[in-house]
Amino acid sequence: MEAAEYARLAELEDHLWHFAAAHEHIRRELARRGFGAGRSLLDAGCGTGGLLRRLHAWFPGATLRGLDASPEAVTRARARCSCPVDAGSLLELPYADNSFDFITCVDVVYQFARPAEGYRQAARCLKPGGALIVNEPAHRWLRSYHDARVGGRHRFSRRELAACLGEAGLRPVYGTHWNCLLLPVIAARRKLFPAPADGASDVRDYPAWVCRPLAGVMALERAWLRRGGRWPCGTSVLAVALKGEGPAGR
Repeated sequence: MEAAEYARLAELEDHLWHFAAAHEHIRRELARRGFGAGRSLLDAGCGTGGLLRRLHAWFPGATLRGLDASPEAVTRARARCSCPVDAGSLLELPYADNSFDFITCVDVVYQFARPAEGYRQAARCLKPGGALIVNEPAHRWLRSYHDARVGGRHRFSRRELAACLGEAGLRPVYGTHWNCLLLPVIAARRKLFPAPADGASDVRDYPAWVCRPLAGVMALERAWLRRGGRWPCGTSVLAVALKGEGPAGR
């Protein structure tokens, strides 16, 4: 990812509707599995630290750590977060086996030539019974200028993401698409209209009259998921996989 994209992320991820929605999905799945005080978590591919900042507020007493391969991202995350942030790649995690109760990995392996390799490293560093919670871009047909701007090589269906996690030696236990209700609008923007003239991705600020309705749509989607529903399609896909047979919370 280009340095300009990291600068844009640092400016926007604390309030932009998409990041807020993605992080709320991670929060829900962590809470379902008993994450909290006394538990450890690595955010692998933490970018500029937006998720870590929210996790610190949501789960006081938990032990958090971040890692990113980009020096630009690490510098920004260290300035914004109160937890350690390490320089390193998900493809070669600099931690001992069985180090963490939970690992999160949000929009990372879609940039890798062999996505399962990153998840295999996460599996190594999880404690037995630990959970990996991941989010990735969805649907190959949705590939566009946005993927080129952020360095994306892959987009996944729910089944493909589960297979990738299984290939890494993990046991998928949950999966859903999300950002389903806005999919037609986003697909039209990316497929029917020209790319932004400034060469940027879709990660950009929008006026409040745009963001508030979008945040409301995301709240509706989350309410359905909290009730046990699933979304059959969407711009993103979320999955949870366990290491071994033991439970990670409920």
